[in-house]
Amino acid sequence: MSALKKQEQEEREFLFTRDDFVRIKSLIYRHAGISLSDAKTDMVYSRIGRRLRALDMLSFKQYLDTLENNNNADEWQAFTNALTTNLTSFFREEHHFPILAEHLSKLAARKPAKPIRIWCSAASTGEEPYSIAITACEAFNTLKPPVEIIATDIDTNVLATAAAGVYPLDRIKKMDDARVRKFFERGTGKHDGLVRMKKALRELIHFHQLNLLDTQWPFHDGFDVIFCRNVMIYFDKPTQGKIIDKFVTLMHEDSLLLAGHSENFLYVSDHLQLLGKTVYKLKTSGAARSSLFTHRKST
Repeated sequence: MSALKKQEQEEREFLFTRDDFVRIKSLIYRHAGISLSDAKTDMVYSRIGRRLRALDMLSFKQYLDTLENNNNADEWQAFTNALTTNLTSFFREEHHFPILAEHLSKLAARKPAKPIRIWCSAASTGEEPYSIAITACEAFNTLKPPVEIIATDIDTNVLATAAAGVYPLDRIKKMDDARVRKFFERGTGKHDGLVRMKKALRELIHFHQLNLLDTQWPFHDGFDVIFCRNVMIYFDKPTQGKIIDKFVTLMHEDSLLLAGHSENFLYVSDHLQLLGKTVYKLKTSGAARSSLFTHRKST
């Protein structure tokens, strides 16, 4: 061990070895598919260190032994929550939302009797699904648009924030004033400095905890739009491929799949074609299309 590393270890509150870090990497990969690089060592120490303090434990080894041996579902969730990164904002990567609005209008004309189903697969603290809901309301000029929005995340803490729909005022400072007045309520008194999504918006969205690595997803019908933005960057290529292949079994011929700006799904799936601006649809011909529906019928 170098003199610098030895000094760093001595200054830390808890004993944290290379073996501990490798073990954490393995556990979070198996449990949630998250691939941690060595550059995340300090982040892991800081976030899991909070769990040690909360549980009054003395070392990472003690914590990890307890985590693996006790099979405590609540602590596994706390472990996962601690290592999940949640970076989001309202109308992030805003070029997608005019595309969504146009697509919703086309779908409504084709299927007027059916609600349009939208899945936000990494809801985080809620800004993305609420941006989707606002876009739907504006596209149909009503607070009760014909959409059903499912918003999921692996992290139960951020889902609680999302469901409440309460945010600091500075989270909407770049938003148009007319949009703010229409879709948000400003807090007063002890809630001064906060805003809350209006009830009509909150009622459009159903929030659920979901691990994208789960063998079975709790969906019986397909989706017209799937948002999976800035999620795949945390997974390795094999994991990305498995998740994308499950997405495509939930897509219709005219469904859209939206990715983050730094993500390219064509490298991990033969079933998709790029429409531009990180927007994908299913391929409509060829062997890939045939194999997709064979898989769909067998599941």
